[in-house]
Formats: sequence, C-alpha cells, structure tokens
Amino acid sequence: MRDAASVLYGRNTVSEALKGDTTVERIFLLDGNHDGVLGNIFKEAKKRGIRVDFVGKDRLDEMTHNGKHQGVCAYISAFEYAEVDDILNRAKEKGEDPFIILLDDIVDPHNLGAIIRSANVCGAHGVIIPKNNAAGLTDTAAKAAEGALSYTPVARVTNLSRTIDELKEQGIWFACADMGGEAAYQQNLTGPIGLVIGNEGKGVSPLVKKKCDFVTSIPVKGEIESLNASVAAGVLMYEVVRQRTAVDKA
Repeated sequence: MRDAASVLYGRNTVSEALKGDTTVERIFLLDGNHDGVLGNIFKEAKKRGIRVDFVGKDRLDEMTHNGKHQGVCAYISAFEYAEVDDILNRAKEKGEDPFIILLDDIVDPHNLGAIIRSANVCGAHGVIIPKNNAAGLTDTAAKAAEGALSYTPVARVTNLSRTIDELKEQGIWFACADMGGEAAYQQNLTGPIGLVIGNEGKGVSPLVKKKCDFVTSIPVKGEIESLNASVAAGVLMYEVVRQRTAVDKA
C-alpha cells in the first residue's frame, strides 16, 4: 500500500492540486465517469501529460483506505524536484566536471529509484527526467533509491532535447546508451558528460539520440540481447567512474 502522505483524493482536493504547485504524478478515476468535475480533471491531466487510469470502486477504496474519494485519487511527488542549475552548481562546488544522468521516458519507478541510487554511489551530480509520460519521484521510486534522494538532486524538464542543447552550450558532451554504439570501454567518457538512458522497451527516442554526440554500448556475450535499464545505467556509470579515476591517477 502506498504511503497516505503521497495520496490525494476527493474531487476538490485533486482539482486544486492540478491548479497549484503540487506535482501530480498519476491520477485514478472511477471507471465510466467522464462528466462534470471528473471530466474536467481528466482533461486537465491529459493537457499536462499526466497519466490517467480508469479503475473500479474497490481499487479506489483500497488506495484511499475507504476514504471519501468521490471517484478520484491522485499520486503526488514524495520529494521536491531540483533545478538543472542545482546539478551544475553541485559539480562546481565539488570542483569536478559535470557528470549528469538523463533518463528518456523511464516508466518503472523501481528502475528510476535504482538509477538514482547508482548515480549517487558513482558520484554523478544529478539526474534529469522529463515531466510527461515518465516515472516521477513517487514513494515507490524513493524506496528503490534507498536514501539517495536526500543527496542526489533530480530535475524535471519539459523538453529533454532542448535541455541537452542548453547543456551543450556549457561544454557538456552527451553519450547515448544504445546497443548499436561502440563499446563504452573503447570510448573516452572523461570530462563533462551527460549519460542518456532510454525507455525500458523502446530505448532512447530518435530525436534525443540525434542530439547526443556519440552512442555507447555494453558488449553482450550471452543469448539475451540487452540489460535491464537500471542495470545498464549502473554498468555505464561505473565505466565513467573507472575512466575518471584513471585520469586522476595519471
């Protein structure tokens, strides 16, 4: 069961959350209700790119501990988001080249949390995720991150491609994780770098991939063609760590 602190329910409560500063991650509506206030909630959620699921009354009762949900329940962020500048400032404060993880439509909150945890362990300065159609900082992601959200800033942006362009202007290079690229061990992953990890099924989108400076991959020796997104992210992050450590020792 989800932590009650990250669940809102009731028509007015959810409507106000959509109007205000609350970051709504996902909305559940009683199946068959599309009119009036619930219809307006649905329209506003779709306009903002928020996922909407239609479920039965039993599911809503369970999610709200039999509260007066009035046919609607919303998941909200468990943690506050940072700004991209916060990530860059973190690198500057440490006197290090920026090392940023960008996630292109990761939808599983467990994967998101695991990647944030790996990012912290590997010394990445922050994680950037898109606002729409992707997992956000729900309590499920927070639990998977196992405390890393207290130390690793996560920024949420409207347009990942535009963000890459803006960061390029500040001297950051971007490596796109894709099976069609050159082996990471044969590439130079030192210096200011952004590592882009794609969706669990589709990988990095063509537009985002086009914005990257090069494509990097992990050699596969077995019959399975690819790794889980969070595992692949961890392997590539540690290759960045390995190369940076080698440069520091040289």
